[in-house]
Amino acid sequence: MGKSGQTDWRRSLAAYRDRRVLLVMLLGFSSGLPYLLTFSTLSAWLATAGVKRAAIGAFALVATPYSLKFLWSPLMDRLKPPLPLGRRRGWGITIQASLVAALLGLSTCDPKRNLMTMAALAVIVAFLSATQDIVIDAFRVEYLPLDLQGPGAGSVETGYRIGWLFSGAGSLVIAARAGWHAAYITMAVLQAACMFIFVFSSEPAASTEEALARAAERETFAHWFKKAVVGPFSDFMRRPLWPVILLFAFDYKLGEGMSAIMSTPLYINSLGFSLNEIAAVSKFVGFFAVVVGALIGGAVTVRLGILRSLMFCGILQVAGNLFYVLQAVGGHRLSYLAICVTAEQVTSAMAGAALIAYLSSLCSPEFTATQYALLSSLTFLGAKVFGAFSGVLADAVGWVPFFLIATAATIPALLLLVWIMRREGRTTGENSLSVAVAKS
Repeated sequence: MGKSGQTDWRRSLAAYRDRRVLLVMLLGFSSGLPYLLTFSTLSAWLATAGVKRAAIGAFALVATPYSLKFLWSPLMDRLKPPLPLGRRRGWGITIQASLVAALLGLSTCDPKRNLMTMAALAVIVAFLSATQDIVIDAFRVEYLPLDLQGPGAGSVETGYRIGWLFSGAGSLVIAARAGWHAAYITMAVLQAACMFIFVFSSEPAASTEEALARAAERETFAHWFKKAVVGPFSDFMRRPLWPVILLFAFDYKLGEGMSAIMSTPLYINSLGFSLNEIAAVSKFVGFFAVVVGALIGGAVTVRLGILRSLMFCGILQVAGNLFYVLQAVGGHRLSYLAICVTAEQVTSAMAGAALIAYLSSLCSPEFTATQYALLSSLTFLGAKVFGAFSGVLADAVGWVPFFLIATAATIPALLLLVWIMRREGRTTGENSLSVAVAKS
């Protein structure tokens, strides 16, 4: 690589020092923190309590709100929040306070005695967490200028994954020493601290609070419904290849999601890893892998352009998922666990950053919350729908065939991406973010 190429990479990485990009990273942490508490961390809690594998897989359905959040996302675009701090900040703090209360309620549950109550509270946590995502995603897209959307995607993915590590590895460490109740209470306290991010931030200029308030006073319900609910979807459907884009978003993270649901039962029930062992590897290896992967993903997006980075990172994500096969065959070996976690976290974070930048580039400024919620919810839908049956599938075919099937599940998305690239060239992503494709 020549000097010009090295300079381009340095410029791509320098964007991460921007104050706005750093703020987005903190919001990413707040967004990512509660996710695993209804996902793999909850699976670990259920597994250590002796809940059957098929039931653990079925618990993936509690996260359905992540896949349906586009249904109520118009409310976040149009309704005035309870707190007079602006549309994004007011809703953000309100939802975060409710999320803290729900996590505290979940911390009181006992899987052996009140499994259904636990499931209901987990659904509430997932609903509030998904609603928080709507607000944070809209805040990020409106808050960052076009030239910072790529680094912003890498930054928010970094924060999101760090939040995962706290609620994943951190919760396991606490649970191993003080129990699951203490682990979930600690996560609730961390979530409460995240409210200060919105308190000390400024409302995005794109929020146009006063204009929305005046319009709301004049419009009828029918007009409001057409503008808030029908408008975002009809606007998106005017985009060429929109059905293909939706299918792509549905499948791009499918294989990774299926594997992630069953990774903890594999580690604990089949391979005999302790909570401390899983947490140690995730904490010391996974942390750096996630940060490096997300930052590289954001820089690659700026350097290569969005569509090419989606393909590049998507291929790496498929390869990284195959390391679960290595783990299943290798057995109880910490070295294999470290390799598996590193490969999965780096490639998944890279693909996640590229996907966030792409989805952000597709949103119209007038319907940011609704359109991004629609697109991002589809990335959860596949994992949740198919993930609910992942335990049954793993029982039926065994671990190695299961992870091979999960890996192959993402390949159709890459084929759809080839079609998108051929039909749209590089205009969709690169022009939206005003980044040029440069060769090394």
